[in-house]
Amino acid sequence: MLAGRIDGFLAYLRGERGYSPSTVEHYAHGLARLAEYAEELGLARWSELEGDQVQSLLAREHRQRGYSPSTLRALASAWRSFFRWLAREGEVTTNPALGLRTPKLRRKLPQVLDADEMAQLVELPGDDAEAVRDRALLELLYSSGLRVSELCGVRWRDFDSDGAMLRVTGKGSKTRLVPVGSKARAALVALREQDRCGDDDPLVRGARGGPLTPNGVRARLKRRAQEQGVWKRVYPHLMRHSCASHLLESSGDLRSVQELLGHADIGTTQIYTHLDFQHLAKVYDSAHPRAKRKAG
Repeated sequence: MLAGRIDGFLAYLRGERGYSPSTVEHYAHGLARLAEYAEELGLARWSELEGDQVQSLLAREHRQRGYSPSTLRALASAWRSFFRWLAREGEVTTNPALGLRTPKLRRKLPQVLDADEMAQLVELPGDDAEAVRDRALLELLYSSGLRVSELCGVRWRDFDSDGAMLRVTGKGSKTRLVPVGSKARAALVALREQDRCGDDDPLVRGARGGPLTPNGVRARLKRRAQEQGVWKRVYPHLMRHSCASHLLESSGDLRSVQELLGHADIGTTQIYTHLDFQHLAKVYDSAHPRAKRKAG
């Protein structure tokens, strides 16, 4: 009975909410832990689970498994969503996960490449087929701030070369249009001419002609960074962070950066303001006459 309702909820996430397989898998893992705990307590129905019992499970996951604050918050979120769905299904009248207390999350500032490092990375030499493909990949990631899943999902029909726009499908199957910079547009035009792609072909292809996988993108970025002499760890989300940070630093337009990245909550975008202020603080400390440290 308990596991059956979890299966129904996961089907709802896949079908009606359009959640990605990886997200559904995370929900399934967290709900399996909740079901195991309910069975330990001898409960037969979800309506019998109480808030203090759910809080005890969360504390146990932290104590015994060493889960981080971010993982505990994700568990609590999955449990709350599950009980909201059960309430809509008429199976519970209260949500025992609503009042869960989770450890305060210390938000880490994302790493970025500066403008010089980014130029060093994306300006690949050579006109061989692989260089043309990887140049388009790098330029597009930096130009439009795409998630790796969005990049792997786009096809040539989604690219408007004349308007320099790209239609991508983000989280929750939401589509949005993102601008494509002139360098990225030129790299994509060269790629299409080289590969003679049709509208239904993947924008970025793997070795066998199918869509390049996220792991394939990561491997290419790592290799190209080493070849170009960029010794930071380079990965797809670093390109996204760098795009957002550089745009915000130049424009200060938080709403536009939010739209570009496809963030539902502007609070997610605001982390890039901390990067900007961090840069400002360094400039201030080194340049302002009243901020300079006196020599020892």
